[in-house]
Amino acid sequence: MSSYDNINSLSEVVDALPSSWYYDREIYQKELTSIWYKNWIFVCHSSALSEPRAYKTIQIGTQNIIVLKDRKNKFRAYYNTCRHRGSALCEHGQGVVKTPVLLCPYHQWSYSMEDGRLVNTSSFDEPENFKKNEYSLFKVRLEEWRGCIFVNLDMNAEWNIENLFHRSAAELERHPIEDMKIGYNWQKTIKCNWKSFWENFNECLHCPNIHPELTSLVPLYSKRIINPKDHPNWKDKIDSSDPKDRGGLSKGAETWSQDGSAQGHVISSLSEADIARGQLYASSWPSVFIGGYADHIRTVRILPTGSETLELSVEWLFEQKALNDPKYNIDNVVNFAKTVMEQDGKACEINQLGIYSQMFDKGVLMPEEYLLKRFQAWVKSQITVNKN
Repeated sequence: MSSYDNINSLSEVVDALPSSWYYDREIYQKELTSIWYKNWIFVCHSSALSEPRAYKTIQIGTQNIIVLKDRKNKFRAYYNTCRHRGSALCEHGQGVVKTPVLLCPYHQWSYSMEDGRLVNTSSFDEPENFKKNEYSLFKVRLEEWRGCIFVNLDMNAEWNIENLFHRSAAELERHPIEDMKIGYNWQKTIKCNWKSFWENFNECLHCPNIHPELTSLVPLYSKRIINPKDHPNWKDKIDSSDPKDRGGLSKGAETWSQDGSAQGHVISSLSEADIARGQLYASSWPSVFIGGYADHIRTVRILPTGSETLELSVEWLFEQKALNDPKYNIDNVVNFAKTVMEQDGKACEINQLGIYSQMFDKGVLMPEEYLLKRFQAWVKSQITVNKN
């Protein structure tokens, strides 16, 4: 489905989700079970696990998962739980396993990285009816899309690229995502419900007062819209070359950076139309959006850490030749996006503060918020379909 199929579709009053859905712990538990434990969750770009035995852990609700590259360079995922008495196998967020097997730090039970089978216990003897093949690690579904690693706690989940992205990834087809490398990582805790983050991302009513730097770079956003056709009188400006009317970056800018410069590293595989658009996006609910720009890719992952908090984890991907160029200043790119995300985080936290009023039971969606309507409908459908 196109990102803009629902343009100007909110001609009637549409109620937003109940305000309690942004703090109620019972609703949050339903969302974990129905959404976060049933959908594909983005972990990281594959270049984060560049060597054999490298691993990362990811906390999805109450479930901690190990994602690793085994000794044969295959990606694997397991619950971070020893089958002996439940100890975590990897206590750090990332690292490299020092031994040829996954070794429990508590009682030294060891497991094969390649298939999770129990290799050895540390006991002098084992019960007569003890069968090692019944005590393998619990596996987690893992799939890779163009160098992006996803996991799913539902072992019966379908892997279907057409359904993976709710905002199509087709626009990113000319970005060499699988060949790019992580140049910078950033994490941030935001004190808001995870849905608030997605809703903020899917509208620009807030842009002029929250993002002065961004609206200067992307003038269309100063009109509080994300697509030229969002304006009721868009046809009057159909022949305009002004980026404030047609979209794209401001005159002379090439990418999302502090000075708008791509510093001589515009990705050669991009089309003129890609570059003119300025920013291209794909979204996979509930965990990630991927932004494509003239000289880089940005993956933005969210994970709920409670009913009113989330962890933001961001990767900036670059071509190797840009990373090898001593004149290419990564900070020019990173600091601009950080500013925007800091501003978004603050706005979401302010929004969270206001929803507890006993007089406020739900909000209302405006015509420009058609993508919020789509997102909120998806949330409700997921809870209904996966409630058991």
